[in-house]
Amino acid sequence: MNQPLSPPLPFRLPLIAILRGITPNDAVAHVAALVEEGYDGIEIPLNSPQWERSIGDCVRAFGSRALIGGGTVLTPDDVVGLRRVGARFIVTPNTHPAVIQRAVDLGLQVVAGFATASEAFTALDAGAHMLKLFPATTYGAGHVRALRSVLPKATPLFVVGGITPDNLPQYLDAGAHGAGIGGELYRPGQSVEATRANAIAFRQALQEHAA
Repeated sequence: MNQPLSPPLPFRLPLIAILRGITPNDAVAHVAALVEEGYDGIEIPLNSPQWERSIGDCVRAFGSRALIGGGTVLTPDDVVGLRRVGARFIVTPNTHPAVIQRAVDLGLQVVAGFATASEAFTALDAGAHMLKLFPATTYGAGHVRALRSVLPKATPLFVVGGITPDNLPQYLDAGAHGAGIGGELYRPGQSVEATRANAIAFRQALQEHAA
């Protein structure tokens, strides 16, 4: 059962590619493969080596074709650093209002991490544009369905953590608008070809669900 109406998203493809642990020497090549496969939301978490260089390089190479952002954003200073290297969005693991508000003030899109309805509304009150249920598979699709009954319909909800091409459809059926895909997409040291193959599998699962 597909979602009849979806809120506007900043990403044409509602799959945020998470490249946790990627190094500057690998970032551009892997992001190139993702962009070629239609991905336009790329997240490089800030606990990755030399994330400033990786994000900056990818913004310069692909900033006209994709939104490059930072994940695991914990402090307002992190936000400032991301803005400095050209990031377009942040992804947080929590609902820290000061972080969300700083990002909004600097013109960045915010995907705020949450688990409960109370946390979701805290993030929205602080100005978050999108929500990220994490870890999604710990809570399950039923939790997404229950949250959707109380959250504003115009709020995009992404699921992150344990999402695979096989289980993605059940979360979309429950009311998620997209997903952040990490370990099932990219692991440090893997080949560009592996990243491309995984990206294709997720994109096909999304397209088949929408058909």
